[in-house]
Amino acid sequence: MQPIATLRREIPLEAPAEKVWPAIREFGQVHVRMAPGFLTSLEMDKGDRIVTFFNGLVARERLVTTDDESYRLVYSVVEGRASHYNAVVQIVPEGKDRSRLVWTIDLLPDELAPAIGGMMDQATGIMKKTLEA
Repeated sequence: MQPIATLRREIPLEAPAEKVWPAIREFGQVHVRMAPGFLTSLEMDKGDRIVTFFNGLVARERLVTTDDESYRLVYSVVEGRASHYNAVVQIVPEGKDRSRLVWTIDLLPDELAPAIGGMMDQATGIMKKTLEA
């Protein structure tokens, strides 16, 4: 069995989960509510979002599930360079005024991990600033 690369980033947030979750939950507004500049455009097509990244990369992403109780959103890239790409974004409450965003991506082929991990690193700073605003 071929191994799957798993990438994980955690972002401590100076904002309560209840404030952050609506921005994450709004699947068709990620380019505005979570990662402006990192994502330069977004177009909805039959429930999928087609996102364009700052570097010109385009991906078709499909919402898999949204769980309001556990502040968890799962999506998959259904068109792009990866043969498998599944991502989970979850907000973990940490007291009254703090939370933590946990972003996990499983992908194939493993060779994409350095590039995707680098993009995640670029996105996390933007996400933190935007979600705390």
